[in-house]
This record gives sequence, C-alpha cells and structure tokens, in this order.
Amino acid sequence: MLTTTREVMPDGHAVRVARLGSRGGVPYVLLHGYPDNLQLWSRVAPLLARRQDVIVFDWPGMGDSDAWSGGATPQHQAERLVALLDQWRIPTADVVGMDMGGQPALVAAAQNPQRVRRLVVMNSLVLADERTSWEIALLRRYGWNRWLLRNLPHGVFHRAWRTSLPLGCALPVDLRDDLWRGFSRPEVRAFIIKLCVGYQASLPRLPELYRQVRCPTALIWGARDRHFHPRHGERLRAMIPGATCTIIPGGEHWMVWHAADTVAAAIIASGSRK
Repeated sequence: MLTTTREVMPDGHAVRVARLGSRGGVPYVLLHGYPDNLQLWSRVAPLLARRQDVIVFDWPGMGDSDAWSGGATPQHQAERLVALLDQWRIPTADVVGMDMGGQPALVAAAQNPQRVRRLVVMNSLVLADERTSWEIALLRRYGWNRWLLRNLPHGVFHRAWRTSLPLGCALPVDLRDDLWRGFSRPEVRAFIIKLCVGYQASLPRLPELYRQVRCPTALIWGARDRHFHPRHGERLRAMIPGATCTIIPGGEHWMVWHAADTVAAAIIASGSRK
C-alpha cells in the first residue's frame, strides 16, 4: 500500500496524494479509473520510482478526495489534471492513464501539449463503437448505471474486481478494503454516475482529439482484458502519429496489479524509444 497524504487545495478541497522519489525533474503522473483509486498503482508506482519521481492521486470526487464543482466529462477531468499540475508547480509530466483515466490523459495531451511530455494509455474505453464486456455495456445505459450504483454497490464492486484479475488472483485485504471504502461512499458513487454519463456523451467526439496528440504515445493493453478488447488500443494507435501498441500476454483489466513488473517495464521501455 502506498503512503498517502491529503493535500488541501486553495479552495479548501482536499486531494489524496502519494508521492514517490525525490529526484526532481519530470515525474510520472498516474491516473486511475473506477471502482478503484490510487492504491491500485501500489505495485507499479515503486517500480517506476526507481527511474523517475511518481505522483499518484485520487481523482476529485473519487477515493478519498473531495469533489470539485463542474462537469464530469473527459475534458473536465483533463482540466482537473492540469489544475493539479499547476498547483504542484509541475510544468510537464509523463502521464499514464488506465481505464477512465485514459480518456482525460489523451485529452490533456491533445489540448495542453506543453504539459504532457510522454503519454501512456492502458485498458480504456476510448472508442464508442468498439466492443466491451456485457457488464460495461450495461453500465453505459444511464438507467441501469444509476440504479446499480445506487442500489447494488457491493455487487458492482465485487463483479468489477472479479472480472479484472486472473482466476485465482485475489487482492490483499487491506487493498480491497481501501478500494471499497471509497467506492462505498454515496457521494463517490453519485460522482461516478455523473462521470459515466459525461464520458458516454463525449465518446463519439473524442477521436477528433486523439488525432491531435503529438507527444510520444504508448498504448499498453492486456491481451485478456475482458472489458476493453485490445482492438481499442490497436485502433487508437492508428489515430495517433507515431504511437506504439504493446499487448501484454495474459494481461487482464487490472494488470497494473497482477502483472506489475511487466507493465512497469513496458512503461519504462516506452520512454526509451526515440
């Protein structure tokens, strides 16, 4: 588990943050999805920190971070990312996004090219017309999404982690409890409902922004991701000039946990390519 602090922003809202390394220079900034939080990176982050500083945070409104006002589209999330970089006085970062952290990472790179030196996107719903698991297809329907998240949070959480890891791979109790503690909060699930609506409405228009990304970009996908088929990554690679796509054999949706060594090596290798 990563050691965290709650940093209070100028507006009084707190963000839970973990920082690793003390080299200075350009850090990795790692973005999580849902129903997880920053602690899902607790195996990858220390491996990356051997090379560069690492910053991981709970998105505002998720995990143990306070909600911010405003919308919940990938564009709004990208603005929050840039606002945090401003607050931390980080002029540029190597941004790594997975799941619902992937889309705002792409938007930030497209709209704020001076702030993203390198980009890594993993296991994300990036294309509206590409296939997903039946669970994701169901949750993309607003009525079902709202009802399930409000009334069956434990069922949604349990199904998420059971379908995101290899058979027989279990999360440690402390990690599972930390993820559940955040997701179980009604205000967090209310934000996630808004997030899902915002993302679903924005998805058809996002490819226009993907094509504007010009920084070195690596797409790293789990070969066995049951939620977002590697075809997402393969098609996204064709939209971004010079992008690469690496498929992790045996990688499931939460490969940052169960295949941390392989994923960290792929992230580091992507930064070494000319």
